[in-house]
Amino acid sequence: MGSQRVNVAVIGAGRIGRIHAENIATRIPGARLAAVADVNPTSAREIGERFGVPLIVSDCQGILKDPSIQAVAICSSSETHAQLIQDAAAHRKHIFCEKPIDLEIEPIERALTAALTAGVKLQIGFNRRFDPNFARAREFVASGKVGDVHLVRITSRDPAPPPLEYLQRSGGIFRDMTIHDFDMVRFLTGNEVVEVFAAGGALAEPDLERLGDVDTCVTTLRLQSGALAVIDNSRRAVYGYDQRAEVFGTRGMIMVGNRMPDTHLHLDETGAHSAKPQTFFVDRYAEAYLAEMQSFVDCVGLDHPPAVSGLDGLLATKIALAASKSLAANQPVRMDPLVDHKAP
Repeated sequence: MGSQRVNVAVIGAGRIGRIHAENIATRIPGARLAAVADVNPTSAREIGERFGVPLIVSDCQGILKDPSIQAVAICSSSETHAQLIQDAAAHRKHIFCEKPIDLEIEPIERALTAALTAGVKLQIGFNRRFDPNFARAREFVASGKVGDVHLVRITSRDPAPPPLEYLQRSGGIFRDMTIHDFDMVRFLTGNEVVEVFAAGGALAEPDLERLGDVDTCVTTLRLQSGALAVIDNSRRAVYGYDQRAEVFGTRGMIMVGNRMPDTHLHLDETGAHSAKPQTFFVDRYAEAYLAEMQSFVDCVGLDHPPAVSGLDGLLATKIALAASKSLAANQPVRMDPLVDHKAP
């Protein structure tokens, strides 16, 4: 495709769709926001009119049939992702898809097969890989500066739980929230998970108990190399959006702390005071959202493999399902290393 701009359509004009639409329209020179689709015509029209988009529709099938559109960004509700990947692949569109591909394995595998058969790019929206700080940590590990990895610790806590209506259809904390951390373990270490043990409870949002879900959990992973990873999650951290990671090895460690709105430090007789962590994922990962979409546009325009494959989406979901099984049984769940899969 060379130096030509990639025509991208955004499917889904909610919160994530708006972020990607704005980045495509205003911050990625190699891309053009060619269309917006949403089942809510008002939402689609708001984005479309703001950025002068030529095609604004409520049914995305017209977008998929349009030969001038090379790629789609699927930002619609989670239950639509797998089918939309198949539909887009059938029309030879390259695909960026927000996580999760689906809550179950079989629809994910069908979607991956469709993309592979059609020969189109498929990138999954694990945006944290593109955060400059986490990406730097990965560079340290990959270059050997940490040595052989022995321990990984990840903390991921939200300021407040989403609405109960959302939680009821989210697939549970492991597939909705911790799935990012499962992917981060694989990303930071370059290693696969072979055993999962999870414990948790509904401590911040008691109504979750009747849904069979939890809002506070600790998950321990054993990796193929023998290394261990520990992830702690909470749906409610009163001080802000808490996102930290540490990789410890034979030659040292690399640590990523929280992002603050500013770096002031106030000292007085009561102690030391600084800003709280950023309070919303949109702010914390603004750079990452831009970088991941730039990466997708580059992989389409320059014809190279996507940085985050459909296989990455599948494996993170398999770990999440194993965690759910472990929580229910209160015992570790073994997993195959999954090294025999071929990434679409």
